[in-house]
Amino acid sequence: MRSFIRFNRGMMRMPLYWQPWLLLLVTANIAIPLFFVGRFEAQLVLGIMVINVILMTLLTSLTGFSRLMGLGHYPWFPLLYFLWTRLDQIPADDFFGIWIRVLMIANALSLVIDTVDAARYLAGEREETVQGL
Repeated sequence: MRSFIRFNRGMMRMPLYWQPWLLLLVTANIAIPLFFVGRFEAQLVLGIMVINVILMTLLTSLTGFSRLMGLGHYPWFPLLYFLWTRLDQIPADDFFGIWIRVLMIANALSLVIDTVDAARYLAGEREETVQGL
């Protein structure tokens, strides 16, 4: 439980310039799927977000709020592949289709950032990215 609280404190105390990005990810992966909870894709996104939070909480307990936190997003790789295979069945001109495409772009960009952060951690940048948690 302490790791979960520490993880959430870290999220809330991230630098101001990261806050819009976090808001986009939370909106795309938690808030908007609730509007489509009857659709399998939305259920999958919500389920994977639960897994993401569990992984990031575990990573917080192991390494603190470090550059490895982004590894918690790695379940997005199979999610993105699955959604990619369904794009031909999801119209691009309605809210659901627009959401799926924005979600895919945002999550893919996040995975790029996360992978760079993981590489930086492995290269020796192991300090916590948010201090005073």
